[in-house]
Amino acid sequence: MPSITKPLIPLAPLPKNDLGLTIRDYEGAMSTLCAGCGHDSVTAAIVQTFWELSTPPRNIAKLSGIGCSSKTPTYFVRGAHGFNSAHGRMVPIATGANAANRELTYIGISGDGDSLSIGLGHLMHGIRRNVKMVYIIENNGVYGLTKGQMSASADIGSRPKKGEANLLAPIDPITLGLTLGATFLARSFSGDKEQLVPILKAAVAHNGFALIDVISPCVTFNDHEGSTKSYKFMREHEVKEVQTDFVPVRTEIRAKIPADGATEVTMHDGSVVRFRSVPTGYDPHDRLKVEEYIRDRQGRGEIVTGLLYVDETVKEVHELNGTPAKGLNKVPFAQLCPGSAELAAMQQDFR
Repeated sequence: MPSITKPLIPLAPLPKNDLGLTIRDYEGAMSTLCAGCGHDSVTAAIVQTFWELSTPPRNIAKLSGIGCSSKTPTYFVRGAHGFNSAHGRMVPIATGANAANRELTYIGISGDGDSLSIGLGHLMHGIRRNVKMVYIIENNGVYGLTKGQMSASADIGSRPKKGEANLLAPIDPITLGLTLGATFLARSFSGDKEQLVPILKAAVAHNGFALIDVISPCVTFNDHEGSTKSYKFMREHEVKEVQTDFVPVRTEIRAKIPADGATEVTMHDGSVVRFRSVPTGYDPHDRLKVEEYIRDRQGRGEIVTGLLYVDETVKEVHELNGTPAKGLNKVPFAQLCPGSAELAAMQQDFR
């Protein structure tokens, strides 16, 4: 089904951000996903995030692979750059685009099938290279486009709408990211916009690969009794271990966070993520303790949400490679291609 242009219905004057744009300017086409799909709630959070950050739409690049989740970029920021790639291949496309133009804000929308099955190898190298981008996994535990088979993120014992319970161990993107050296890991719930928007803001400000696993129930194939990715299961088992608030450096915001137990993480651009740990001594900078805590909670059947791990000390891909401060697409051709004489001189080293 083709996308439908969203009608511009005259309303009362809407508030404007620092660019003079309303939230409608950050919307896209009307969604053709199932009514009540968690992915549409994620879209609403993304729209809210970019509007509040006053990000120019022309400075945003949105990418996706294949799957229900990969339709999401159609539904936000119609004025942004966009690329819908092949199944599981979004990360190399995003890496190449980022290499050519580092001046854009990159956001990739993927799914548990697109990321944890066919695209798992590419995801791991995106994390390893620390490509500066926001990477959202809309995780529903099933392959929605092919009628609800269990995906690689389905928990043991989780039952599909039809068929036998899943017997295979799930791939958890958060613990996977901790193992691979990811520099920003968060988990949220599509039905919790209040938590998701600050996490998205922090991810945009992060100087590296920001991976956000969003549990996003599939209302058609995976929202029934026996599913561990349903709305009911999430409401009953979600544990908000980190309460997050995002404070941009350029705007004064009053944070409702007590002085005791509060921790501040300074992002690369000077922005600050403030969060309060519910368990005593929770340290989002300690990779081993974070993994230990998450696994302990998983053993209790609980889903930990919030900004779970962050490390601002690791260089992103351009810093590692020493590329120019401006996008390579703006570097003069003579500098990018110095000629055959330079190539011949370089080849002498291999003789």
